[in-house]
Amino acid sequence: MTGWAGRVGRIRVIGTGVMGRGIVQLAAAGGTVVELADAAEGAVGEAIGYVGGMLDRLAAKGKLTGEQARAAKERLVPVADPLAPAEGVDLVLEAVREDLEIKRGLFAGLERVCGAETIFATNTSSLSVTEIAAGLADPARLIGLHFFNPVPLMRLVEVVPGARTAPWLPAEALELVRRWGHEPVLAKDAPGFLVNHAGRGLTTEALQILSEALAEPAEVDRIARDVLGLRLGPFELLDLTGLDVSHAVLESIWSGFHAEPRLRPSWLTRPRVAAGLYGRKTGEGFYRYPDGKQEVPPEPPAPPLPDIPVYTADERLARMLSSAGVQIVPEAYPDAALLVPLRGESTVEAARQAELPSDRVSGVDALSYDKRFTLSVHPGLDPVFGKAAWGALAATGIAVTVVRDGPAPIAQRLLASIVNTACYLADQELASPADIDTAVRLGLGYPRGPLEWGETLGAEKVLRILTGLRQATGDPRYRPSGWLTARVALGLPLTTIGTRPAELR
Repeated sequence: MTGWAGRVGRIRVIGTGVMGRGIVQLAAAGGTVVELADAAEGAVGEAIGYVGGMLDRLAAKGKLTGEQARAAKERLVPVADPLAPAEGVDLVLEAVREDLEIKRGLFAGLERVCGAETIFATNTSSLSVTEIAAGLADPARLIGLHFFNPVPLMRLVEVVPGARTAPWLPAEALELVRRWGHEPVLAKDAPGFLVNHAGRGLTTEALQILSEALAEPAEVDRIARDVLGLRLGPFELLDLTGLDVSHAVLESIWSGFHAEPRLRPSWLTRPRVAAGLYGRKTGEGFYRYPDGKQEVPPEPPAPPLPDIPVYTADERLARMLSSAGVQIVPEAYPDAALLVPLRGESTVEAARQAELPSDRVSGVDALSYDKRFTLSVHPGLDPVFGKAAWGALAATGIAVTVVRDGPAPIAQRLLASIVNTACYLADQELASPADIDTAVRLGLGYPRGPLEWGETLGAEKVLRILTGLRQATGDPRYRPSGWLTARVALGLPLTTIGTRPAELR
């Protein structure tokens, strides 16, 4: 039905909670007449007042003209019953509780009061669109439109066709979202859709690092923010979302993909949920929140500039240390502290490869020296030389986080997991490379899309990190995606689909 999106003039939004109100505001401001319906008495009137206030606020800030705000408010139409006759309604969009039977029952009722031309949409974030549509006599008329909270500010919308959604509908739904001023991406009806699936790359690996007791949550978060450029560290994000919610998502996506190792949750979350350590909403999670404010453990003071000389084969690092007044020696003299750059391996392995005495060797993450150093300490390190290495790095004026040595540096593990998860999404054709990058950038607030990020770092470096992790741990969670390995072998960008069989036919 080409052109349907351009003809959508009237919609009904059922459910006027936070998500429903946001969708109402977006559509009304975008020029669409919006009917508001809710089973709760008084909810529609409250929602109209709230949305009207938000529109007035936008006008006061100059983001809408007074006339635009007035016109948008006039497009808000209260409806007494969600199942009221819907003649002239082009689209019904539900934003009710995440319960399969409730949603199925609602759409079955709507099918009785709506004309055959009316399209149905679900805002589900976790249920299968196909399973919701299975309760309809005509499942072809239903599609997923997953908005993100807060809807007016979060520009991303996942457009999710079910297995029996009409073939013409996804393209028209994409166009409708664009008409409302948001950015749509097309995702398959798989567990977690696109954003929730892609987000597992960061959180599952952060929890794995914590379970290995390599660093505390605040230390991991500092590394994630300063080295990777994330707005929130993974544990800050879990506290903000609420571990009760995140635990359920972690378990659901893992089980939805039949215990896929790369999506494996951590044993740490279940007891924390049982203890009520949800995060901000309960006042304590991975951080404490006295009076609602995050309490962050202070960073320990660094040792002073060392009297002990330092040796490193990393020329850039040697220049930085020398400029800070650290005595740099040209060889691994017996009295020198030794700093080895880590590129996908442990400090112990890097020392072995460089044929250096391990008792004087500390590792430093080579991913970034700009905002934060990560110093890795292995069990055989002489503390005198470890403190000298820490003091030398701190002398540059750049922050230093000291962690236990692991199979690879923390930032490298987080980034490799983010990129590899996106590569799996692309390899399974759950979304296009462009949509994966757009969804993660807008939906998760990463500084760039994960496939683009992998290109920036170097796909071969990501592969090296994953291969090293797999060899060191034996854990199949680190097996590289075929998308990644093929593109490294062929010299193709991670963002490129490449030749498909259809092009030969």
